[in-house]
Amino acid sequence: QVQLVESGGGLVQAGGSLRLSCAASGRTFNNYAMGWFRQAPGKEREFVAAISRSGGRTSYADSVKGRFTISRDNAKNTVYLQMNSLKPEDTAVYYCAAVLLPIRAITSDGKAYDYWGQGTQVTVSS
Repeated sequence: QVQLVESGGGLVQAGGSLRLSCAASGRTFNNYAMGWFRQAPGKEREFVAAISRSGGRTSYADSVKGRFTISRDNAKNTVYLQMNSLKPEDTAVYYCAAVLLPIRAITSDGKAYDYWGQGTQVTVSS
């Protein structure tokens, strides 16, 4: 079992930045690839970014590429999402998720993920 707790959400103006954190507890953190997803009101959950177990591989949705950066600190059992140049369309609840994968593998498929956090709200005003 892995418990995930997100933090760092809030209200920010367009063009601003936020850094989300996801703290993991339970089983060995570095056995898990990690992902960030988001869900806006009335919309389906969508993939944002993913990172491999060692942090050596990352993947991003086209909508956030060049603006968001995913990273992890395995010593702190934490994954981060640095969000810059935020836009109103980035407004959503952001979730982190964990999945057991081979060391260099990542996936954008939400159905593959085994564990999810409770989410943190990000609101970007225009």
